[in-house]
Amino acid sequence: MPHRTRPLTGLLLFTGINAVLVQTITPVYDFVCFLPYWERRRERIRKEREAVAASINSATSAQEATQASVG
Repeated sequence: MPHRTRPLTGLLLFTGINAVLVQTITPVYDFVCFLPYWERRRERIRKEREAVAASINSATSAQEATQASVG
């Protein structure tokens, strides 16, 4: 005897599961996005970029000073 399909039951189950998932995504998204880890990571990257920029600027100014004293 073949298995009978119930399209309305399947549709209601699918819709219900999606409704539950949509309701729960906002708290999960907020939890993941506002973890202190991301702020620490962003600050660390910003400090690294500033350090690289400062080292480039100091190297450039040292080269200019050397050229001025030689020139």
